[in-house]
Amino acid sequence: MPETALPPVVSADEWAQARAELLVAEKEATRALDRIAAQRRRLPMVRFGEYTFRSTDGPVTLRELFGEHRQLALYQFMNAGPDAFCGGCTYFTENVVNLAGLARNDVAWATVSDMPIEQMAGYWQEKGWEHVPFASSAGTTFSADCGAGSGFLLNLFLRDGDNVFRTYSTGQRGVDRLLFSTNVSDLAAYGRQQDWEDSPEGWPQAPTYG
Repeated sequence: MPETALPPVVSADEWAQARAELLVAEKEATRALDRIAAQRRRLPMVRFGEYTFRSTDGPVTLRELFGEHRQLALYQFMNAGPDAFCGGCTYFTENVVNLAGLARNDVAWATVSDMPIEQMAGYWQEKGWEHVPFASSAGTTFSADCGAGSGFLLNLFLRDGDNVFRTYSTGQRGVDRLLFSTNVSDLAAYGRQQDWEDSPEGWPQAPTYG
């Protein structure tokens, strides 16, 4: 087995210079993200219909998923079919933590899927996701209406009394960049070690879900 390539070894002064150069680019990216976040906070919103999902405790409406909070982050977990589960959605849900921190910002969290509720409940128990509220959107038009279709999507909602409005949605890399483990991996020398990354020759890499 070939040895894994290593970053070049330099002096402390050379490393400090290279790090300072990278910091300039990082600060530029941070300021750009701040501008995007400011633009996001100025998005208009659209009224969203009412839906009734299935939970392990019985029917639950979209409005009820807010609990006492004014905002709701709702992740649409892909339905991969009977006895099958999306690897990307599984990885994402494993990164869903600190819901109490969200609640302090008046944001509730829930996950819905077009999987049957029994299938979801079994998987949640198997994975130890008791802290992640979930419900089945099977039999509703919710996934189609919000644009997730047969895929995955993160929606943000705001309620005004009993009226529910969608304020934001994101998928693909927009969801990816929220993950704790991938963001920390991006700071490590070998990155995520996935074959789509632009890494030096000899860096360990494998297919994303391989």
